Amino acid sequence: MRVRPLLLASLISSVVLPAFAQQQAADGELQSIIVTGTYAKNRRTVDTESPVDIIGARELQASGSTELATVLGRLLPSLNFPRPSGADASDAVRPAQLRGLSPDQVLVLVNGKRRHASAVVNVNGTQGRGSAPVDLNAIPLSAIDHIEVLRDGAAALYGSDAIAGVINIILKKGAAGGDAEIGFGEYQERDGKQVSLRGSAGFNLGEDGWLRLAVDAADRDPTNRAGADFRFPTDPRYGRVNQRFGDPETKPRTLFANSQYRVSDDIDWYAFANYGQRKTSAAATWRSFGRTTIFPEGFLPLENSTSTDTSLVSGLRGEASGWRWDLSANYGSNEFELDLDNTVNLSLFAASPKHFYAGKLKNTQTLLNFDVARELPVDGLSGPLTVALGAEYRREQYEIGAGDEASYSGSGAQGFSGFRPVNAGSNDRHNASAYANFEAEITKQLSASAALRHERYSDFGNTTSAKASTRYAFNDAVSLRATASSGFRAPSLAQQFYTITTTNFSVVNGVNTPIETGTFAVGSAAAAALGATPLKAEKARNYSLGLQFQPSRNWTASIDAYRIDIDDRVALSSNMTLSPALQTVLAAQGLLVGAGRYFTNAIDTRTTGVDILSTYRWETRQAGRYDVTAAYNHNKNALEHVNANPAILTANGLTLIDRQTINRLTVGSPKDKFSLATDWSLAQWGARAVVTRYGSFTVPQNNATLDQHYDPQWLLDLSASVKLGRNWRLSVGVDNVTDRYPDKVTSAGNLNNNGINPYSGFAPNGFNGRYYYAKAGYTW
Repeated sequence: MRVRPLLLASLISSVVLPAFAQQQAADGELQSIIVTGTYAKNRRTVDTESPVDIIGARELQASGSTELATVLGRLLPSLNFPRPSGADASDAVRPAQLRGLSPDQVLVLVNGKRRHASAVVNVNGTQGRGSAPVDLNAIPLSAIDHIEVLRDGAAALYGSDAIAGVINIILKKGAAGGDAEIGFGEYQERDGKQVSLRGSAGFNLGEDGWLRLAVDAADRDPTNRAGADFRFPTDPRYGRVNQRFGDPETKPRTLFANSQYRVSDDIDWYAFANYGQRKTSAAATWRSFGRTTIFPEGFLPLENSTSTDTSLVSGLRGEASGWRWDLSANYGSNEFELDLDNTVNLSLFAASPKHFYAGKLKNTQTLLNFDVARELPVDGLSGPLTVALGAEYRREQYEIGAGDEASYSGSGAQGFSGFRPVNAGSNDRHNASAYANFEAEITKQLSASAALRHERYSDFGNTTSAKASTRYAFNDAVSLRATASSGFRAPSLAQQFYTITTTNFSVVNGVNTPIETGTFAVGSAAAAALGATPLKAEKARNYSLGLQFQPSRNWTASIDAYRIDIDDRVALSSNMTLSPALQTVLAAQGLLVGAGRYFTNAIDTRTTGVDILSTYRWETRQAGRYDVTAAYNHNKNALEHVNANPAILTANGLTLIDRQTINRLTVGSPKDKFSLATDWSLAQWGARAVVTRYGSFTVPQNNATLDQHYDPQWLLDLSASVKLGRNWRLSVGVDNVTDRYPDKVTSAGNLNNNGINPYSGFAPNGFNGRYYYAKAGYTW
């Protein structure tokens, strides 16, 4: 709370943060033309009825990270991107949150087209538990021109998922110019070494077209902040660091292409596509000595995954009879394959292999879109009425492929028991939608827009979303904007059909205990035996009210308050430790588990908050140019309602939605974030400084006495660059200059695993410490 007066004073005195609205218009104003959340032509950020942030390529590449989600987590105060460890597939595909909501409640677009979601479901105890969102890190920084972030509900415009907002990634285009960069980095602890290569170049396609290619590759060594193992004095490895707790080893390789060709005076063909693979090696929990003769001193299972992303969007757009039109086809898929190494299946004794194929997950989407828009003169309006109409057909498919028999037979492979044939299968659905959107400048001071969208899903029926927005300019410097909308999110196929048995940790009788836990498809006999009901769509209502200031062309500021009510939120239930009676029921179905869980619509929540943003540019003749930006987000998630517990669970002393599940949603992400950054440039020299304050958060347990509250944390990032000649630029920097770590995990209830896992995966800035990096870039 003490930071608010300081922040407001900073805004008033024009001392304000970087990263947004940094794509400068030709006249030097801190504004730019946007395409997200509007179908009108030439809409500037200063004219928007909903807040839109613009993040340029320079800001995206200004830190030491080469991961898009990590960079956005540093640039956007309302985005949270923790770095879990020991969370199975969530180590490889980490989820990001906008406004503290579920990672799959934000819509991701590329060039305005819907991006496919990851096949991975976050089923462990991380933030974003139960979600299957888009993998932002599959999109390379080298391909991106800029990003537009709409901080408002937009389901009436774009359909499902656009509850917390929309992230629209705009790719580089054109045949002119190119760039290449090599980077090196390492943490203070002399681990996590990184080498990255990336580049982008354009080519002419005859006289009427262009092709832009971008490549990105990196090798990132793992980090390890695990503590020594002092649990068993007779352990031959007593007192050594046996666990690996930190970032996994990753090797991404990605190719992006963007192209356009003029077919005729009125028609353009366009296409963009990508293919990428990311190999990840993450550590499971250390297995101590004496379990198997194959590893007599103990062993550390390694979960080696390959995530493959493929997408292709192709279409025609043009103009006919005053109407702008766009017809496109969109295909995208993510396949996640998992192998296990350095582990055994204890049921196979000495005959156990040490390598296992655990199976695969695959998510696919195919879309057809047709959109039209035009400006119509209307008497009585000071500007034209923009009318936009469109239709969409979408088909989705989700597949689970079984692992080899040794990975799941008996007790299964240690670290991750493979997908069984009974888990395997393919499920699909389709939906059709239509929308209408209207935008108008009613007077020189007042503008307004309205949108309506109707969708029909093959699995759960119909839904309709609406949105209304308005903006009133008191004068050239001050304006007021407001929006109200309804929205929805369809439960993903992954949430409906994901099935697996894994080892999870639960606090039992005050002790963190490993338990074989079954995740059951909501329509399965096992879930029905535990009281499951079919999933339905989440329903949302968004409200926002904002005040904009532009006292001069060098200074802009905005304050936007918001409220988001979500009913029937889809959540993964608690890990229910089953009674002997329920274990017997599931055993009769061939399921030998000690705990069970499934997805359910059981929670209503309310999210309230405020975003404050201000940018200022100071030009001097001899001291250079300063771009200063300050941003602050305060966010509160509150529980409104929990559905009644199923009778079968109550009879067995179980709770479907427990305290930990609720509080993970309400207090598990930082309640606020503040950032103050300055970019300085003079001739060939440049420098950047960013101060970030991550707010407090709580890691909850079912026993309130075991909750741990984490204090706010301040971080400082510094970098500098110099341009050599016309083409070369050298950069050096330090992220987390003061080498700050989050609070350590308490030993109460053995939540720190006897000190072996000293930090929380909920920490918004991770727990790797100071990071040094250097980059050399060449542009032409």
